Amino acid sequence: MIYTCTVSPSIDYTNYLPSFQKGALNRSEKVNYYPGGKGINVSRVLKRLGVDSIAYGFAGGFTGQFIQDFLAAEDVRTDFIDTGQISRINIKIKAAEETELNGPGPELSNSHLQEMKKKVENIKPGDWFVLSGSIPDTLPIDYFISLGETLQKQKARFVLDTSGKALSELIDSRPFLIKPNIEELGELFQTTIQNKEHAAECAFQLTAKGVANVIVSMGADGAMLVDREEAYFAEAPTGQMVNTVGAGDSLVSGFIASLSKGSSKEEAFRYGIACGSATAFSDDLCRKEETEALLNQIKVRPFKRLDVKK
Repeated sequence: MIYTCTVSPSIDYTNYLPSFQKGALNRSEKVNYYPGGKGINVSRVLKRLGVDSIAYGFAGGFTGQFIQDFLAAEDVRTDFIDTGQISRINIKIKAAEETELNGPGPELSNSHLQEMKKKVENIKPGDWFVLSGSIPDTLPIDYFISLGETLQKQKARFVLDTSGKALSELIDSRPFLIKPNIEELGELFQTTIQNKEHAAECAFQLTAKGVANVIVSMGADGAMLVDREEAYFAEAPTGQMVNTVGAGDSLVSGFIASLSKGSSKEEAFRYGIACGSATAFSDDLCRKEETEALLNQIKVRPFKRLDVKK
């Protein structure tokens, strides 16, 4: 089974309008309400690709109920912990420029955290646990390190898609997959990534520390997959960029879904790129038919270790 975990789920309330004027009354032409959170996005895309998962997280109030009802309507299984607090609402304004106003996440007690830990302790060998999204500074990193250690002992596949201090601290948990973008990869090494060779060099250093797979997303420039032996590069397909929200989550979903169905790592990487691109080209998360329509455009080529600067 695949389990996803979103620490701070939200309702993403997106407003579309031709222009936005600060300090004035603005009228939206269209609005969308979606459950937000990177782990939730992964579960939604997995379902659209025909793969079941269970979405874990912390939710509460009428907004938390909306999130769970929305996912149930898409046949996504959930097992959220009730915080007794109203889950946050994130406001996104799409006009000539994008503006966002994100609400604060829940205050989690020790009992909330221990309840999640018990769920993780029941994960079986070969299962997947996808921890996606930012981890609030109010939560102890040691708690998530202990979750990673538990997953290692249980021989589960730990997928980590976060950033900043949390990503740096959790590298030692030997995750099966991390997916930094090129800026986040640079932050891990306190540098600016100059080119693909530099990205591969840094990614190989992460695999030497025990990370099984590193996917470096480079936006319109494509992405790179590095494991302990090989590196692959894929250019992004051409299309009109509509939406960047959830594109990275879709990449992770496609990669996991394809691997879970027995595909090779190279083919799973190709499928993941198609998923991420299909989301970027649409208003919402990708669907299977949109993803598969892009597959022929995506060429994955080996990126030789000889190409990497020593």
